[in-house]
Amino acid sequence: MKMRAVVMAAAISCAGAAAFAQDVKVDFDKDANFSALKTFAVKVGTSWNNPLGEKRIVTEIEETLSAKGWTKAEAADADAIVVIHGATEKQKSLNTFYSGMGGYGGYGWRGMGGAGMGTASTTVSEYLVGTLVVDIFEAKSKQLVFRGTATDELSDKPEKNAKKLDKATSKMFKDFPPGAAKEKK
Repeated sequence: MKMRAVVMAAAISCAGAAAFAQDVKVDFDKDANFSALKTFAVKVGTSWNNPLGEKRIVTEIEETLSAKGWTKAEAADADAIVVIHGATEKQKSLNTFYSGMGGYGGYGWRGMGGAGMGTASTTVSEYLVGTLVVDIFEAKSKQLVFRGTATDELSDKPEKNAKKLDKATSKMFKDFPPGAAKEKK
């Protein structure tokens, strides 16, 4: 019984830390002619005051679009303008650890006279969440044709964030350009 209580307490205390996972979403204009877009230029729309991180993301987006068959060009000559936006936000997580739960027995309490709850301690953890938005506009009409968003917990280690960025862009541009998969069939 004590082992079950310890396992449950450990699971509860870890739940807050494991609850956040990378979230990537994509939306696009179903009427847009992506086959007419062959060249692109990337710019930072909303700076998040991290020049190294911004440079990494611009490079990642440029490499990803180039791998999809698009060619980098000057903004004045590009078919598509890619605008990236970034933001960070502090989040809080509450982690509670219970000890001395001798009275807990499976699905309920063993009666009012059983052992008490013991003690509970709660800690507050702060972590940083980053959001990346990638907007692609058709240059001539200035119409938004694609939006990708990615949200994930950020690390203090740049190499971990670079891996998360690579994973996010892979998910975001997996079926890019939209409609290309239908044309191949």
